[in-house]
Amino acid sequence: MNELDLAVRDSSPRNPLGKRLRSSKVTPFQTFSILVGLVTAILIVYPFSRVLLRLFWVDGGFNFEPFKNVVQLPNLGELMFNTFFLVIAGGGLALAIGFILAWFNERTDARAGALTDILPLIPFIMPVIAAAAGWVIIGAPRAGYFNYYIREVLELVGIHLKEGPFNIFSWYGLIFTYALYLIPYPYLLISAGLRNLDPSLEEQARVCGAGLWRTLWRVTLPNVWPSIAGSALIVATIGFAMISVPILIGTGADIQVISTRIVRLLNFSYPPQTAEAIGLSVVVLVVLVGIWRLQARLIRGGRFATLGGRAARGRRIELGKWRWVARSLTFGYVFFALLAPLYGLLITTLNGFWSPKTRWGELTLDHFRTVLWFDQKTRDSLFNSVYLGLIGATIGMLIAATISSYVQRKPGKVSTVIDGIAKLPAAVSGLIIAVGFILAFAGPPFGLHGTMLILLLAFIATHMPSGSIAADGAASQVGHSLLEASYVSGASESRTFWRISVPLMLPGLVAGWSLLFVRYAGDFQASAILSSTRNQTAGKKIIEIYEMGSYAYLAALALGLTVITTLIIGIVFALTRKRAAVSVAA
Repeated sequence: MNELDLAVRDSSPRNPLGKRLRSSKVTPFQTFSILVGLVTAILIVYPFSRVLLRLFWVDGGFNFEPFKNVVQLPNLGELMFNTFFLVIAGGGLALAIGFILAWFNERTDARAGALTDILPLIPFIMPVIAAAAGWVIIGAPRAGYFNYYIREVLELVGIHLKEGPFNIFSWYGLIFTYALYLIPYPYLLISAGLRNLDPSLEEQARVCGAGLWRTLWRVTLPNVWPSIAGSALIVATIGFAMISVPILIGTGADIQVISTRIVRLLNFSYPPQTAEAIGLSVVVLVVLVGIWRLQARLIRGGRFATLGGRAARGRRIELGKWRWVARSLTFGYVFFALLAPLYGLLITTLNGFWSPKTRWGELTLDHFRTVLWFDQKTRDSLFNSVYLGLIGATIGMLIAATISSYVQRKPGKVSTVIDGIAKLPAAVSGLIIAVGFILAFAGPPFGLHGTMLILLLAFIATHMPSGSIAADGAASQVGHSLLEASYVSGASESRTFWRISVPLMLPGLVAGWSLLFVRYAGDFQASAILSSTRNQTAGKKIIEIYEMGSYAYLAALALGLTVITTLIIGIVFALTRKRAAVSVAA
């Protein structure tokens, strides 16, 4: 124990942190935190309540028109089947692969140091809308680059194919792409669950004669069930709300799902069929609430063992000759999720058109320059996305950090309610919130229809859970003894927050900021409904270019968005790491 800890302990009877936090006196920082929490709650709850109210109450009376209109929608049965089948198949595949990758990383010698931790998260850098565009280019049955290269190899052995052998515009192509960009979410949660599970339980099972697979089935899986159930809820939430993959790939396969139908009802119908869109949104909401209740019931009915401290570390399982097979799965995932679509976007941009027969001697940067400089509308859409990402991620993480710090330091009913509301959008489809923003803020008295402000507010509300979870993890790492020492030295809560909490939370906040920035910059979920021709985003513009068939411009815009987001995240990490190093040296 160092001198600072002794000083803090000696001074604690006179001014303990717990006593200070439980004091009935409300400090200015607590007042500010409550105000931030209330504003955030209004931003989330008000649009959501407008959706629920619109379902039953219109023009001063009860109205069941949305439900009637939904029932009368053409091909409703096919729409429901496609949606549930896609989410169950794609989400189930993502859960399985996410668990396998997490288990390899946490329990076996297939782990390749810190590189293994980073690799499955690299695809977060590439917005899903850009990745989906890349897979259209490389996986199309005739002009797809990968299919063309495979056909060229098969020609050498006497097998002649006019198209294929793979088709991204199919059920298996749609499920594959869907799962590919859902995997990081269960990977993160299940990895955390495995780290919290006492590995001695698995070792004892093996000592008692249980084999590797029996131990995995009877010990590991039951005890990380909370993480698996939480992953299932997040995968289902994101899966029901995902728009970019179903529009870019599902449209070519003639497969419609609820999310794409909602977008078309609001954006491609005149007048917009808001009632039908709300009705479909509530279908999603009911399903998600059911999944959430089932998850809570399963967790309450289970018995789980976790690790109480850092000391217990088990010996990693030696895979022997299978170790490189396990590592190949991780590297293969990164190849398919990041490198392959990037290759398709890059070659199409440099080639100037989409054709598998690349003219390597005639590659040019003309389309890239056009998108980034000469085409004003495309350039503006890219600027809007980056601008919304920078401003929104910064505001979102500041709000999340303030709420998390307040919840940690002032536990009680108020903080619990605020924290719960901040995480509410995680259990509600972003489409529902976007529809709520139309009802709440698009018309009088706010009149924010088609403005950048309504997009910014919707982004903050929709993605608040991601920032809140990251901030919670960062805030939990700040020791109470350091805060108490600051208070004993006479610092106020606000000064302690800015001088002690924020610097120590910085690595976690930067990670959360990066995740928010990528999701804001590549968002098509809210922007598909809320953006206008005056204020388009890159995600909305990519869909527009795709429908026009200008694939070189599509690839250039998607690649430009990916490069810019990667550079900004790299610069932010470099600057914050340098600042952290200076702080440690000081």
